[in-house]
Amino acid sequence: MSWSPCPDPVLGDRSTADAIETLIVPRAVDLGEMIVRRALPSTKRQMVGPFIFFDQMGPAEFLTDQGIDVRPHPHINLATLTYLFEGEILHRDSLGTEQAIQPGAVNWMRAGRGIVHSERTSEERKRHGQKLFGIQTWMALPADREEDNPAFLHHGADALPLLDADGIQARLIAGQAFGLASPLVTASDTLYADVQLAPGARLPIEPSYEERALYTIAGTIEVAGDSFEPGQLLVLRPGDPITVRATTVARFMLFGGAPMEGPRYIWWNFVSSRPERIAAAKEEWARGRFDTVPGDEAEFIPLPDRQDAPQRATGGVLYP
Repeated sequence: MSWSPCPDPVLGDRSTADAIETLIVPRAVDLGEMIVRRALPSTKRQMVGPFIFFDQMGPAEFLTDQGIDVRPHPHINLATLTYLFEGEILHRDSLGTEQAIQPGAVNWMRAGRGIVHSERTSEERKRHGQKLFGIQTWMALPADREEDNPAFLHHGADALPLLDADGIQARLIAGQAFGLASPLVTASDTLYADVQLAPGARLPIEPSYEERALYTIAGTIEVAGDSFEPGQLLVLRPGDPITVRATTVARFMLFGGAPMEGPRYIWWNFVSSRPERIAAAKEEWARGRFDTVPGDEAEFIPLPDRQDAPQRATGGVLYP
């Protein structure tokens, strides 16, 4: 999905919870067809591991003949991952990929040197209507992998390892955790999991990855004696093991990984370690030099008419 103009989230640090470095409460924005909550990038924290963009889409309910229609748009030097809880999105890209994104599946798109994609509701889904609820993330690529060839990788929900024990259901989307390993091959150390807990269930989270965060989806959880409701991003203190306890049926995303080797810059749909690369991508898109999306050539999102500089993005590591 293109980077819609959400305001920065409201931030706050909780001194009462030593395990939590920063609490981010995204600001909800009504885009017309659905509500979007953006947790990253924010004013004080732009990245967690490679994650530089974290959006909650919905939940939304589309009636007959309604849906999303995100026209073809470009990306460079990043990877995107769309993960759904409900509904379906039809993904098309300039590689010729056409893939229905469905709940529980991994859909990893590596932009590398450049890719164009669209995200729409299929005509079949429009005929019947649907609910849509999910998370969209962007991940920065290591500097020496930014110009890799673009690619799209899909793993169905059945291909992802699942922990199901003691009131815990955790689907591992990327990385290694809970004694499991995801089949998804990422460009850097990446952790991403969809966790559901029964009331009273406890999940220990080890500091296996340098940067970690939780994003609450449903229910109430406790961390270090404090309660957290849905729609909050909890950045965990590095090196500290924590335990998450559910006080109700609860769901959250666990994510993070190794920080990038330097800052990243972000402007519209472009992310790169080099501001000059973003300037080049802007000119390429404005001049129509990106590849088109087969079967979806009639429309595209034009380059925004604005002159602001790319935003500098960092995570827990402070770069000079």
